[in-house]
Amino acid sequence: MMKAIVWTTYGPPDLLQYKDIQKPTPKDNEVLIKIHAATVTAGDCELRRFDLAPWIWLPVRIYIGIIKPRFKILGQELAGEIEAVGKNVTRFKKGDPIFAESFFRGAYAQYTCLPTTLAMAIKPSNMTYDEAATIPTGGSNALHFIRKANVNAEERILINGAGGSIGTYATQIAKSLGAHVTCVDSAIKLKMLSSIGADEVIDYTKEDFTKNGQTYDVIIDVVGTSSFSRSIKSLHQNGRYVLGNPRFWGMVRGLWTSMTTNKKVISALAKATSEDFVYLTELIEAGQLKSVIDKRYPLAKTHEAHNYVEKGYKTGNVVITIDHES
Repeated sequence: MMKAIVWTTYGPPDLLQYKDIQKPTPKDNEVLIKIHAATVTAGDCELRRFDLAPWIWLPVRIYIGIIKPRFKILGQELAGEIEAVGKNVTRFKKGDPIFAESFFRGAYAQYTCLPTTLAMAIKPSNMTYDEAATIPTGGSNALHFIRKANVNAEERILINGAGGSIGTYATQIAKSLGAHVTCVDSAIKLKMLSSIGADEVIDYTKEDFTKNGQTYDVIIDVVGTSSFSRSIKSLHQNGRYVLGNPRFWGMVRGLWTSMTTNKKVISALAKATSEDFVYLTELIEAGQLKSVIDKRYPLAKTHEAHNYVEKGYKTGNVVITIDHES
C-alpha cells in the first residue's frame, strides 16, 4: 500500500482525499518511480474544478471523464528515484534519480508507474528533488515559447505573467540567449524577477505595458490578460506575439494578423520531450537556470496547496514534498 491524494469528483480543493491505495507495479515499458516531490500548477487547479477554455472543454472532458474523473490522482510533474523497471526498459535503471512529466498518471502519491514514452530525464546534479520537480511543466513550456518566438541575442522581449512557473523559466532562458527582458507581474514578484535576471520590471497594477509607448521584438503573454490589438501595436516590425494561454478568438485573430501583416502571432501548445529535458538540464548544470520555489506542502496538505495556488498567490512554484519515512 501507499499514500496518495485521490481525486474522485470535479470541484473545490477540499474534495481531494489523502488515502491509502494499492502500490502500482510497472508494465513492460514502464518504470516504477518512488516520488520525492511534485508540484501544484494553475493547470492542476483548473483541471480539478474543470474550468477550461470553451474550445477545449468538450474533448478534454470526454478524455478525462464526463461525470467524474477516470484518472484518480492529479499532478503534471514529479521528481523521484526509479525503484523498478519493466523488462523492455533500457534507458533507465533502478536507482536513477529522474524528473518527469506525469500527464494524469499520479504525481500526488508516494509511487507511480510511467511509460518511458513520456518525457523524463536524469535529474540535474546541482538540483534537489524539490527543485527538479518544477522543470517538466514550467521549464518545457518556457522553452517551447522561447523557441517558437525565435528569440535572439539583443532582442527586446516582454513576458506578461512572468512571476509564475513558466514565466520564471522563460525569463532565464531568454537571458541565456542574450535577450533584453522586461517582466510584467504584481509588485510582490518584481524583486524576485530582478534577482533571476530581468532587465526591467513592470507592476501591472500601476502600468499597462501596452500603453507606455515601449515596443518589443517579442511579447510572450503567459497568462492571457494583455489586450490583443494593443499588444500587436507594441511590437516592432516583424515582431512575434506568443499567446501562452490562447483563447479561440485570439487564435482566429492571430491567424488573420499573421496572414495580413508583417507581425506573427503564435499559439502552438507545448509538448514536452525528453530531449527538451536534457537541454534544460544542461542549462541548469551550467548555472544559467534555477528553480523558484514559493512554498512547500506535505502530501497530506495538497488541498491547502491547491487553495493557495488558485487564489493567485504563488511566486514561481509550489512544491508537494512526499515523505516515505512515516
